[in-house]
Amino acid sequence: MSTQQIIALPTGFRPQDFLTFHGRDKLAVAEKVTANVLEKAIVWQGQPALLTLTFAEGEVEYSLAVDGGEHAVSDDALMRSVHHMLGLTQAIAGFEQAYADHPLLGVMITRQAGLRVPVSMSPFEALTWAVIGQQVSLSAAISMRRKFIQLADIRHSSGFYCYPSPAQVLRLPAESLRQAGLSLNKANTLLKVSELVLSGELPMDDWLQHQVETEVIAAALAAIKGIGPWTISYTLLRGYGWLDGSLHGDAAVRRVIKSLMAVEQVSEKEAQQWLQAFTPWRALLAAHLWAWQSTQQQDG
Repeated sequence: MSTQQIIALPTGFRPQDFLTFHGRDKLAVAEKVTANVLEKAIVWQGQPALLTLTFAEGEVEYSLAVDGGEHAVSDDALMRSVHHMLGLTQAIAGFEQAYADHPLLGVMITRQAGLRVPVSMSPFEALTWAVIGQQVSLSAAISMRRKFIQLADIRHSSGFYCYPSPAQVLRLPAESLRQAGLSLNKANTLLKVSELVLSGELPMDDWLQHQVETEVIAAALAAIKGIGPWTISYTLLRGYGWLDGSLHGDAAVRRVIKSLMAVEQVSEKEAQQWLQAFTPWRALLAAHLWAWQSTQQQDG
């Protein structure tokens, strides 16, 4: 069964940021970006599904094709998910107004006006992606994520692999997860997270729906072995659209800060202190720094 809707986009919306985020795996086993279209396989209410977003001037058309016969799709639930993924609820205007004239950031923010943080389809996807990406390069993390998805082996009829649900992750023993290149610690963390989500002890979707305070979410995540400050901040950013996590532990963030400040090195502590001045938009600033680094590399 499929459903199709259109959402009007705000002035200045940057589709390419969203498409670039979801198109990072060039082998495209689970999601594929072609021109202005994203196709992404997910598990929707227990069934394999294909979410398609097509961007046009000032709007995005989205549809969900669910395998399994006459499976009902809630239009409201799907619309909320798409709004969240696109970052349409993010309050970015205040940040842009506050720092448009900043001596180090003004040019960057002006050129990247309208930048929003692309969000994962679910908080669980954001958290598991953050665990996979701990202390490895982006290319290594993308490779491990791809193999992780393929190990779960949940296929949509389109041929795409779906990002697995907690129940599907729990079917994979730690030894199998290590075939994706994960360390034993990461494998065990993924299994523990999946177990806690499935049992209801880590109600990540409910937290999103009821807009639970980030402090509550952060405290629950911090209690899990294998999850530290960077993983928490990244999960809150990509899973909940929280724009104030301090991503000073991110190597790319520190590299751009170093370049902006024209210094030889920036430690995690120094980056943390520098970012503190930009509360409550530290994670949004990190997203600008990531985008700026990518732009500078292309220009170079």
